[in-house]
Amino acid sequence: MLYKKIIKRFLDFIIAFLGFIILSPVFLIVTIGLFFANQGEPFFFQKRPGKNERIFKVIKFKTMNDRKDNQGNLLPDEARLTPVGSFVRKTSLDEIPQLLNVLKGDMSLIGPRPLLVEYLSRYNKEQKRRHNVRPGITGLAQVNGRNAISWEKKFEYDVKYVDNLSFLLDVKIFLKTFLKVFKSEGINQKGQVTMEAFKGNN
Repeated sequence: MLYKKIIKRFLDFIIAFLGFIILSPVFLIVTIGLFFANQGEPFFFQKRPGKNERIFKVIKFKTMNDRKDNQGNLLPDEARLTPVGSFVRKTSLDEIPQLLNVLKGDMSLIGPRPLLVEYLSRYNKEQKRRHNVRPGITGLAQVNGRNAISWEKKFEYDVKYVDNLSFLLDVKIFLKTFLKVFKSEGINQKGQVTMEAFKGNN
């Protein structure tokens, strides 16, 4: 398919490049804010599996600090989420640095979200198919519940995207993403600041 093999990557690069230029003032302001909120560490880097499970480093704004208890263990997420970080998460501004991942070719604008490397061994055969395409900043699961739906439902959407990838589907997801961000829907799992870890299929 021409779109999947060539056009999608071309559009990713052009849109990410223009997007980063347009959002550069916001990028700078958030970077400064998080620099002071996180003791000089505005960015968060972590290894994630991409297309065909190739490992790359994802870059995001760091919305939580590294505060620890008396035993040296990190405090719960809700205790480490800074006021600035909370605003950045709520407005999805923490995703802006991933435009750099898109420019590099590690990610796409639209696709299954890149998750933790440790999850690779926990997927079943069907769920593993989510790695048949480049991971995305937003995707079908994100516009259908984001962190408010179960892991199993997320993976169903991810695989559905892989099987139905097209220009029209990408446009639909792209437009719905703006609506979700505007409404701040599905950012957190009910009762939690972040999504509960995926423990595998029982």
